[in-house]
Amino acid sequence: MKIKRLGTLLTAAVIGLSSIGTVGAQELGPTLGKIKESGVITIGHRETSVPFSYIGDDQQPIGYTIDICMQIVDEIKSEIGVEELNIRWVPVTPQTRIPLMANGTLNLECGSTTNNLTRQQQVDYAAITYITGTKLLTKKGSGIATVEDLAGKPIALAQGTTNERAVKTAIEERDIQDVNVVSVRDHAEGFLALQTDRVDAYSTDDILLYGLIAKARNPDTYEVVGDFLSYDPYAIMLPQNDSKFRLVVNRRLAELFRTGEIEEIYSKWFEPLGVPMSDLLRANFKIHALPK
Repeated sequence: MKIKRLGTLLTAAVIGLSSIGTVGAQELGPTLGKIKESGVITIGHRETSVPFSYIGDDQQPIGYTIDICMQIVDEIKSEIGVEELNIRWVPVTPQTRIPLMANGTLNLECGSTTNNLTRQQQVDYAAITYITGTKLLTKKGSGIATVEDLAGKPIALAQGTTNERAVKTAIEERDIQDVNVVSVRDHAEGFLALQTDRVDAYSTDDILLYGLIAKARNPDTYEVVGDFLSYDPYAIMLPQNDSKFRLVVNRRLAELFRTGEIEEIYSKWFEPLGVPMSDLLRANFKIHALPK
């Protein structure tokens, strides 16, 4: 009888310890719980979105958003009580980034993704980290200065982007005739199409266009033209329905905004491009510098 009672007590203890672990995971929420259990955080990154997220000379992801995400990883480690996390880097494109987040493959998407209401039906976002808009990239002397000048000309657009929708909407609303839209996979393919004269223009967010020019062999050959065709607030993409995880991410972002460290990160990546911080972005940081 004593042996039987001892076995029962041991079983109860094991169940109790198991329940404690389950409660701990539940308190962290699904994303943090999964990260703590696996010891791995999965981060989506872009390969050619200069200066936000791209592949550096050592073949590792680098950029403005990557630096911010490394700060967030530190916050996550502190929150779940671990000293180290293995990072699993997953390259994404405009076509794959939202499905990979929505199906649970990614924990963070650290690229150059616009936060809009349509996308929020599938994914969530952290606080805004950059503000830009759609413009046109063309070769100097092309005769293209505005979107109206695309009449009768080919333009490359990356599929699945807000820029693709913005340009197509402008063409339709302004009744611009005979524009040949060439669909491309990403910025690298779009810029190559322009370099090789397959198209007369490529369009995406203006800062990404300046990044493409900065990496070009002959940067003086190209120019960014036209008025803004869209408003594109960039934000780090997160899994939907996980407020605890979003809080941890935004807590570190608020600290970066509050202390001014975000300005150091900005200067590191944008000063080489000659792009000063806009008044609008500076105001955004102040608005999101929430108190503890």
